Order: sequence, then C-alpha cells, then structure tokens
Amino acid sequence: MTTVRLAAGGVCAVKGFDLDMSEDCKVCITEGLLLLKHRGYTVGRVRFFEEEGLRISVEGEGEGEEEGSPEDEISLALLSALLGEIETTERDGKLSSITFTMGSEK
Repeated sequence: MTTVRLAAGGVCAVKGFDLDMSEDCKVCITEGLLLLKHRGYTVGRVRFFEEEGLRISVEGEGEGEEEGSPEDEISLALLSALLGEIETTERDGKLSSITFTMGSEK
C-alpha cells in the first residue's frame, strides 16, 4: 500500500493537484484496495487515465469472494463522501473493480 500511495502522490503532483486533493486521492485508492482485499483478492491493480480530470481504476485480480467485511460500509461511506460518485464492476456476481474521477469540474 505504501508504494501505491507514493506512486499516486507522484501522479497527483504531475496533474497539479493541491495537497488536499492529493491526500483525498490516496485515501480513495487505499480504501478501494481494502474493499477488494476484504473480498479475497490477493492482487490489486491501480490504473490512472488522464481525462477531464484523473480517472482511477482499482481492480482485483484472481478469484474473489462475495463476502466482504463489516468495515466495508465505512469504506464505501468514505468514498462517497470524498467523491460523490463511484462506479463499481462485478465479475461473476462479485465486486471486482472500483472506478472514480478526481479533479474534474462535474
């Protein structure tokens, strides 16, 4: 997680995000990875796409499980509070990715 947070901070710096937005971005990525970890994924992939803002996809790889953990509601509430809108994707009925955009003028 530390390496992912450092890489995300670098991407945010290149995009010109201020410190608060950079921290929010790192928190959202971390929470997304934790949600996937709680669902049994052992490998996570974070992808950055330069669009109107910075679109970020956090994806689980391998076989996930349907069950999450009680902390998932807190993670989802935090993501909703910081982002407003997130997109989730399911594979075989299981959460497999979370995608969101930072820094857009929506």
